[in-house]
Amino acid sequence: MRYPPHILEEIRARVPTSEVVGRRVRLKKAGREWRGLSPFNSEKTPSFYVNDQKQFYHCFSSGKHGDIFRFVMETEGLSFPEAVERLASEAGVTLPKMTVESEQAEERRKGALEVMELAAAYFEEQLRGQAGAEARAYLDRRALSEATRQKFRLGYSLSGRYALRDYLAGKGVDRDLMLELGLLATAEGVSVPYDKFRDRIMFPILDIRGRVVAFGGRAMQADAKAKYMNSPETPLFHKGRMLYNLHAARKAAHDQSRIIAVEGYVDVIAMTLAGYPETVAPLGTALTEDQLALLWRHADEPILCFDGDGAGQRAAFRALDVALPMLEPGKSLRIAMLPEGQDPDDLMRASGPSAIEAVLSGARPLVEMLWARESEAATLDTPERRAGLARTLRETVAGIRDETVRRFYRDDIEERLRGLSGGFSGGRAERMAGGRTANPRGTPFQRRPRPGDPPPSPRITTGFNPLLKAAAPVPAAGGRAAKREAMIVMSLLAHPELLGIEEEALAALELVNPDARALRALLLDRAAEAGTPEPELMEARLRRAGLEEAHGRLLALVGPGDRWMLDPNADPQRLEQTLHQAVILHRQSGALHSELHQAERALAEDGSEANFAWLCDVQQQLAVIAAAEAEAEVSQEG
Repeated sequence: MRYPPHILEEIRARVPTSEVVGRRVRLKKAGREWRGLSPFNSEKTPSFYVNDQKQFYHCFSSGKHGDIFRFVMETEGLSFPEAVERLASEAGVTLPKMTVESEQAEERRKGALEVMELAAAYFEEQLRGQAGAEARAYLDRRALSEATRQKFRLGYSLSGRYALRDYLAGKGVDRDLMLELGLLATAEGVSVPYDKFRDRIMFPILDIRGRVVAFGGRAMQADAKAKYMNSPETPLFHKGRMLYNLHAARKAAHDQSRIIAVEGYVDVIAMTLAGYPETVAPLGTALTEDQLALLWRHADEPILCFDGDGAGQRAAFRALDVALPMLEPGKSLRIAMLPEGQDPDDLMRASGPSAIEAVLSGARPLVEMLWARESEAATLDTPERRAGLARTLRETVAGIRDETVRRFYRDDIEERLRGLSGGFSGGRAERMAGGRTANPRGTPFQRRPRPGDPPPSPRITTGFNPLLKAAAPVPAAGGRAAKREAMIVMSLLAHPELLGIEEEALAALELVNPDARALRALLLDRAAEAGTPEPELMEARLRRAGLEEAHGRLLALVGPGDRWMLDPNADPQRLEQTLHQAVILHRQSGALHSELHQAERALAEDGSEANFAWLCDVQQQLAVIAAAEAEAEVSQEG
């Protein structure tokens, strides 16, 4: 075998099927799946489906079916090794060199999985035996029945130092392999390795294919140094890239279009018993980026459910920090906090499944958690303190990598900040009472508009705000933006093969020049058709659409430093990279100019320090972009 199965599994886990297919097929969300026109047959009604959870595509018109490797092979004519190498590079997975040693390593991996299965079966047997009586009594008190124990394969590790070691040795398992798999441990001054898990209820940790790769153990003794203990990192187990119970939860998550993450093993079991089999948990660590990516593969807005204590709140805030930079349009989180002092198991036993449903229904959007974390812990009774809050929130929001999501977060946060621009007489309760706050003149600050409210009365702002004059001048958007628009559209007309890469970005761009908009419409119409368009065909369509003059006017706007992009023989890699950067820059610049107008209006209506700081911040960002563009122009023309 050229590539070990676990390597292929890791690539599939890191690269969603819809992402790979979406480069060739224009996909639209269709319930729990994605749908588009078949890339294999010409059709008008979409019959091509992609399922990220199941990691496959299916084409009803052609009958073709497969995973990301098969799709790349089918659509790009690559061999299997070439497809694996391409996708491994995108996933950041290092491929092993195929040698005799690597084949031997794969055989060892298979043997390691067999050893972990032996250990799991041994622990299960001990729980059922005489030595497991106390552990069974504990599980009975937690209402974990025999059927539940079997479903989750719960076990018990004996208190002796060498029980598992001797059992596995009797099966011919090498001691060094037991050490490598984290089943044995060593300590300074101890020459003989001993069982890592002793006198603990054992929770097998299974990979996505349902194979035992690690263990978690809950101590039976109240004075144990660690109540819960997990296997260490091993060749089979990477705790930051796995979720407990995902192998069993993914079907339910697909059926329910929802996935729930709780804090621990028993919490997962309690949620499953309460009727929420789509529940998983991190493995003894704070939520990682890889785990969040796994959650997003199964639902667009996973619910993170945390215990209602200080530790649970800290875990929620850590998850917030991990998630914010990774947010994308349609991809977010909701956070549910349990009643103080209770975990899901406590709540389930005390109040039943309906109480858990109430907690999940009250899950809060991520933006509300961000606002609560920063505002509720602060005293905001002076302009300086409110300005400090504004700076903290803006710096946090600036870390969101997707510019569209970042802009909407910024809008939401700025609206909330404007509600804090009045005077303050004390604590949060007084500020928030009745949803209004009074400023020193006694005028109430109105609550945020809600759906169903009547339209606001026309408002006329009189007078002149000196802070507007004090703000630094901003480079005009027109000149460079017009040149950039021309460069993007003209480059795609000259190289229509790039439409497959930039089609969605082109459709979303805000174009000011009417000629650019007209030619973009022509490009998008052609992109909706099958096949790669030829430049000659695009020229013929220009003539039929009467857009030759618009084409000439737009061509005249392309700067001398960008003319190389119109050459049919331009370097494809440099061309693609430059065009992609121009699209990103145009979106950023447009978003900032839109935000600039918002900031100016806000400052005109309310001359607060917070609004003035917002305006200056946007101006500074625009100045940086203008300077970078000017430098690039000089460099290209020179």
